[in-house]
Amino acid sequence: MQFHHHGYVSGDPRTQPAAGVGLDRPDDLPDEVDVLIVGSGPAGMVAAAQLAQFPGVSARVVERRAGRLEVGQADGIQARSVETFQAFGFAERIIAEAYRITEMNFWKPDPQDGARIVRTARTQDDPTGISEFPHLIVNQARVLDYFAEAAANGPARLRPDYGLEFVGLEVDTGGTAYPVTVTLRRTAGERAGQERTVRARYVVGCDGARSPVRQAIGRTLAGDAANHAWGVMDVLAVTDFPDIRTKCAIQSRAGSILLIPREGGHLFRMYVDLGEVPEHGSAQVRATTIEQIIDQANAILHPYTLDVRHVAWHSVYEVGHRLTDRFDDVPDAEVGTRTPRVFITGDACHTHSAKAGQGMNVSIQDGWNIGWKLGHVLSGRAPAALLQTYSAERQVVAKNLIDFDREWSSLMAAKPEELEDPSILEEFYVKTAEFPAGFMTHYTPSMITAEDTHQSLARGFTIGKRFKSAPVVRVADTNPVHLGHHARADGRWRIYVFADAASPGAVSPTADLADWLATSPDSPVLAYTPAGEDLDAWFDVKVVYQQHHHDVDLGQVPRIFLPRVGPFQLIDYEKVYAADPENDIFELREIDRSGAVVVVRPDQYVSHVLPLTATAELAQFFAGAMRPDRAGAPA
Repeated sequence: MQFHHHGYVSGDPRTQPAAGVGLDRPDDLPDEVDVLIVGSGPAGMVAAAQLAQFPGVSARVVERRAGRLEVGQADGIQARSVETFQAFGFAERIIAEAYRITEMNFWKPDPQDGARIVRTARTQDDPTGISEFPHLIVNQARVLDYFAEAAANGPARLRPDYGLEFVGLEVDTGGTAYPVTVTLRRTAGERAGQERTVRARYVVGCDGARSPVRQAIGRTLAGDAANHAWGVMDVLAVTDFPDIRTKCAIQSRAGSILLIPREGGHLFRMYVDLGEVPEHGSAQVRATTIEQIIDQANAILHPYTLDVRHVAWHSVYEVGHRLTDRFDDVPDAEVGTRTPRVFITGDACHTHSAKAGQGMNVSIQDGWNIGWKLGHVLSGRAPAALLQTYSAERQVVAKNLIDFDREWSSLMAAKPEELEDPSILEEFYVKTAEFPAGFMTHYTPSMITAEDTHQSLARGFTIGKRFKSAPVVRVADTNPVHLGHHARADGRWRIYVFADAASPGAVSPTADLADWLATSPDSPVLAYTPAGEDLDAWFDVKVVYQQHHHDVDLGQVPRIFLPRVGPFQLIDYEKVYAADPENDIFELREIDRSGAVVVVRPDQYVSHVLPLTATAELAQFFAGAMRPDRAGAPA
């Protein structure tokens, strides 16, 4: 974390100085806003935390509840989400309070006595080292708390407006400045029941599976139900089941349980198989009591017993897999010709079972995706066409998720005797580990994702996939660090320069590129960074040398990699790195020794890989991703 460059900071450095709309933020919801976020769930709060980094953007979050969420239904935190927490500045703190999954155990009927269950397999949660970040379990409410803190501490000082529910909206396609008129109703306080309207440039619906925003733009969830019911409960209990503090898939003749230990050392969650739902039997299944769920859990666990002492939360649900065809308000006939004005995220546009732990995780990435794009368009960095990539990118991800979850939930619901291979569940869990961890997302070419023409220069940084961090050594202070962990969710593009073998100061492609970035009018750093802003305000340019850090002379490093920042124009020393001799990033990520440029977008996905000499291609790429008139008016 860097601070003090604007003067001495004696308080919490995570609280950034207020700026722009955060300087005199009104308590009451204004009549006009740039972005109105409906719903303070995972997608909504991530979008808010991202938009809080754009002080010139007026954004508000409305939530029908009277206050913060207290008991969340989601709890699984995949490694990609923890990477995201790192970018928003709270990964270490949430890891400290979370339960960490390191293994998953599998239980099946005893071959000697099918009425009993026995442990049949133990599997590592991440045997191939997909990520340096852990797989966690923590209450959704705490995740929202941390994102709310990030939003409140951002320059725009964004906080939810509680007690306001969405009623409806109308979109004016006539070119008005605030084309979306939203009707809201107060749900709490002295003015409960009163309605008011707000005009917005854009609306983001993060309002759940029954989303009124989705209904208002005419989108529908299409799909099917698996006609299988599950009871889920968070409980404190006394049991003789030996793996109660280990994630388990339990399959017995009486049904199945997915056991997930919770944070705090005592609480755990059970998804308890309630069996097939008969035709027209949904109402009866939903009336299942907590006592019946506990009785079914005991039947499945035999010969072990479960003595529940306290129920924190429980529910009954039927598995369903549903998806909307688009995630915005643009009719099919107008795609590519009209700017979307309303977006839907999370459960509003994709629903599935809870057992793969994907709902909150995919929603987080939905929120980040639309958040930075709205920030760029509204701050004049990017053309409005950027917003068309949201639905194009995230709808495919949701479709892949539903396909995965359909197979996983079917295997979980199957009785052992119905499976051709008794070990198929654990094999599926291991071989598909990269998908539920959140790392299979692969965006296709677009205005912000290039073709893979030069992919061979950095095979470990796949274009369209998330930037996979690796160890390096920060030259200035000799600290071993992870290169990607320094990338904050601050809305900036990253340009990583992996140097050729020449030392700093020598004539080389790296030196030529550095000079072009610092002096050429075609350099994105000079072409788009507004006058008066720090050199790295919009583009975070870093270099990684192949030499040992002792052999990198900072006095010879080009100035583009040592920019001067803040009102005192202090040198930023945290952009110059060297390969770690024990974990050489050039070898780990298969980077050509002739060097390469890796361009990473604000949400950590790789946009381009280029040779060090490809300055024209680099300029051309950003000409498509940025506004040609630099800081233009909001779209």
